[in-house]
Amino acid sequence: MPESIQTTALAATAGSASDADLLAQTAVAVRAAASALRERFGAVVRYRTREELMRALAANDDVVLDVLRPRLTLLRPDARVVEDELAGGALPPGEWWVLDPAEGNVNHLHALPEWAVTATLVRDNQPVLTAVHLPLTGETYTALAGAGAHLDGRPLHVSGTTDLGLSVVATSQARPDEDEKVVRRIGSSITAMLLDALVVRTSVPATLHLLNVAAGRIDAFWQFAGARADLLPGALLVAEAGGRISDAEGRPWTPESESFLAAGPGVHTQAVTTLSR
Repeated sequence: MPESIQTTALAATAGSASDADLLAQTAVAVRAAASALRERFGAVVRYRTREELMRALAANDDVVLDVLRPRLTLLRPDARVVEDELAGGALPPGEWWVLDPAEGNVNHLHALPEWAVTATLVRDNQPVLTAVHLPLTGETYTALAGAGAHLDGRPLHVSGTTDLGLSVVATSQARPDEDEKVVRRIGSSITAMLLDALVVRTSVPATLHLLNVAAGRIDAFWQFAGARADLLPGALLVAEAGGRISDAEGRPWTPESESFLAAGPGVHTQAVTTLSR
């Protein structure tokens, strides 16, 4: 991955015509796949064991991938698909689709509205484009490196807030069964933000918080650990909407980083200071 998402976006051309067309077609594919998941939404899915939960999660993923994977293959026959949505780190050279077929899958199973379908194209470890669709609202968020971020075609801009004390901030769990050290770090970071920020929101999934950062509704989002599929779509959207992406210490972020921070430029440094306490 690049030293930072911002560097990638600024170094890119303003989105070639072919990539712009590819993004439009990717958005169509994501919406079609999301419709299949929407049909499964409604009643709470009951399960009694962890194994039953994992089967229910996998069933949702499979329904989306059965629609999304062949459509993306037609769009980019030589691009490979990342099989493990919880994985992090750099990818081999070439084009890769990083997918989260049911971002917020547990919410979906509990009949909660916070879930989405995402597809991000990574080319030689550079995020090129992303499409995120929220089936319950019908909204589609898109970003193309060097060409901006949009909600249903309307440009997105991060918040211009300059005071963390007036900011709405958010975080989410890194993943289930996280290391105790990371869990305690999450807890201490929430405490620090409760002291410094106006409002602290804690929920999953990460992508929906990052959509709100890109749209200027939330001023900052942070997370410890995390996977490519959780963070790449929102990171590209926030960067293209004018935000700053780093780790929690203010260093350039990559999917190998142990923390993540996305914020409007006016509060980014203040958020780093709070998270570094």
